[in-house]
Amino acid sequence: MRDDSYLTTAWIEVLSGLGEKGPACIRLWTGRALWVLDVGIGPEATSPFNPAWLEGAERVFITHDHIDHIGGAAYAVTAGLTIHCTAQTARALPPGSDVTVLPESGRTVIDDVTVTTGRNGHALGGVWLHFDLGGGLFFSGDWSEESTWFAFDPPPPAQTALIDSSYHLDDVRQVQRAAALDQMLVENGGRQILFPVPPSGRAGELALHLMRHGEVTVDDTCRLAIKRALQSGSLSRMADQLFPLLDRGFDPTARFLICDTPNADAGTAAQLVRDWHDTDRLGHEAMVLFTGHMTAHARVIAAEGGQFLRWNVHPPLSDQIAMVRRLGARRYAPLFCSQPEDYLLEPRFQAELLLNGRCIL
Repeated sequence: MRDDSYLTTAWIEVLSGLGEKGPACIRLWTGRALWVLDVGIGPEATSPFNPAWLEGAERVFITHDHIDHIGGAAYAVTAGLTIHCTAQTARALPPGSDVTVLPESGRTVIDDVTVTTGRNGHALGGVWLHFDLGGGLFFSGDWSEESTWFAFDPPPPAQTALIDSSYHLDDVRQVQRAAALDQMLVENGGRQILFPVPPSGRAGELALHLMRHGEVTVDDTCRLAIKRALQSGSLSRMADQLFPLLDRGFDPTARFLICDTPNADAGTAAQLVRDWHDTDRLGHEAMVLFTGHMTAHARVIAAEGGQFLRWNVHPPLSDQIAMVRRLGARRYAPLFCSQPEDYLLEPRFQAELLLNGRCIL
């Protein structure tokens, strides 16, 4: 007799994001239906979304609106799939999207599966996902517990954890990152500095920090994202200090310029880099400071007139370990880093390391 038990057994398969800083995409079989978690592209231009990842899927879940998690959403729209995400994330979806809104913090029952969401501390409207399957499946998307801007909600227990490990085994805390930035600003006191950022991410938090050191201006895209964050009512009281900044238009002569996009390959950031290059200011009176993952395009800019100083928006190693222990996870997959096998050398997780990208829940 044929054994069809696998048809009703839940499993996950990491299609993209394990073994690379690449687009996030995970396939989840619930025992009844196929769901897809995140539909990213990039961040490198050589990492597109593969439409075949959606074959057979009935639903798509998106954790937040950064391109490496949402960039392939147009394919889901074309396929007529229902997209589950928060109301804030839905703003970034293509026209015609069939959206079912998830709460930023709460429980939803979908096809008899309880889906729990919580704020991820990383992006406006961003959430982690927990599925009540096989002892619990936790997918962090991107997350941070160090933000003074975005809130983070602790997740419920889960035996399987797919965690953001973008910083690999790096364990430098945000307080040290901030101190290094302060020192750099002192050393470059006479320069204009451009901070390319994802608007719904670190833009507001960086603005708050930089206001201690000089005049800050934000471009229109970042201003809109910061206003939406302030209206959400889930930020720290410190955020109120940004209201005067938002009443002023973009000032290209300000000391610190916070602009879209994060790798200065489009938007106001790209225009400023071109202008500074053409007027021979780049690398002299003006510089570009990258604070997140740098694509090949960003590395070229940095070589001519820039620098890299990380601002933590992903978990350092100690937070990754703490998360796996908090969940009580028996197994985990470190996502979004290029050498996950290095985690074999880190015994403090006290859980089985998943490297093949697929497992039964």
